[in-house]
Amino acid sequence: MKKAASLIRWVLLKVDGQTYALPLAAVDRVLRMAEVTPLPGAPDVVEGVVNMQGEVLTVVSIRRRLGLAHRGIAVSDSLVLARARTRRLAIIAESVLGVVERPADAVASTGGIARGSQHIEGVLKTSDGLVLIYDLDRFFSPEEEKSLDLALERG
Repeated sequence: MKKAASLIRWVLLKVDGQTYALPLAAVDRVLRMAEVTPLPGAPDVVEGVVNMQGEVLTVVSIRRRLGLAHRGIAVSDSLVLARARTRRLAIIAESVLGVVERPADAVASTGGIARGSQHIEGVLKTSDGLVLIYDLDRFFSPEEEKSLDLALERG
């Protein structure tokens, strides 16, 4: 008897027309866009900070991280609250498509497919096409982590 492949749940979100996946286990919740306060001295990929029930969260842009054309935050955007290795983040998404469940073997390696792909953990095959799996633990470089910590301390 063939053993069933383990299933992984993913949250799918759209940024600049591309679908990205985050592991559901790393996502706390999805919220409507809130007012983002700029954070001087933070890395370029940081849009600012938001106060969520007394916790200051760093708002980050996958769009900026991947070097895509800048687009202002829209009131229709969502914030995906997720946990990276060192901190909780609020990720800007143009839309959140929902949760999908796929076998672990539906994930393929990226093999360095594109610029910024060090932040892409793999590719998820779905019936709608390929979805890039974003690696939140590698969102910030060590230098960016330090400058963000300094900016947060000053802020």
